[in-house]
Amino acid sequence: MFGITGRVGRLLASRLRARGVPVSGLVRTPRQAATLEGAEISTVVGDLATATTEELEAMITNCDVVVYAAGSNAGPQGVTDDIDLVALGRVAEAVERVRGMRLILLSVLPEAWRERSLSDDEEHYFAVKKRAEVRLTRRDINWVILRPSLLTDDSGTGKVSLGPAEEHGEIPRDDVAAVLEELVFDSTIDRQILELNEGQVPIVEAVRAYASDA
Repeated sequence: MFGITGRVGRLLASRLRARGVPVSGLVRTPRQAATLEGAEISTVVGDLATATTEELEAMITNCDVVVYAAGSNAGPQGVTDDIDLVALGRVAEAVERVRGMRLILLSVLPEAWRERSLSDDEEHYFAVKKRAEVRLTRRDINWVILRPSLLTDDSGTGKVSLGPAEEHGEIPRDDVAAVLEELVFDSTIDRQILELNEGQVPIVEAVRAYASDA
């Protein structure tokens, strides 16, 4: 997993480990590695912004699914370019080389924050996220893009609204992690962009609706 030390990434890793799934992730410091390894999560210490395609390929070779939950969160434009666009491109290329692997991207609803007056860095962030999605969809790999609404730290409800187009509202990070968990387990969901908002449909049912054998 890329972005495993982020709030959604940590929640997803905990959920997967609770189901007995081996989880590994890229971290920047030995201290982060020690914390995750204490939770039975294997790690590689490195810098996503500078890791080469070959290094990334070596990291993911034994994985079935790669979750890309890393992002700049509308930080400085150079960081956004490095993480949300260039690094994602290298990870996607690594997945393409391995073959048979799935890549799940945690992205963002294009309408997010439009009620605000956005800074130049924030406008740049949304433009880059869109460009990154376009590039990913043109790769010859099994990809899924999940676009959640505004993330909150509220307790998860276990119910969502999930589809190709959703209203922009708010959604707990725990529910986002739960949706990602189900996407990890359903290999039949392929080459789809799904938007995610708070709702009334149980998460398992919401994800199942987009399985190819549903």
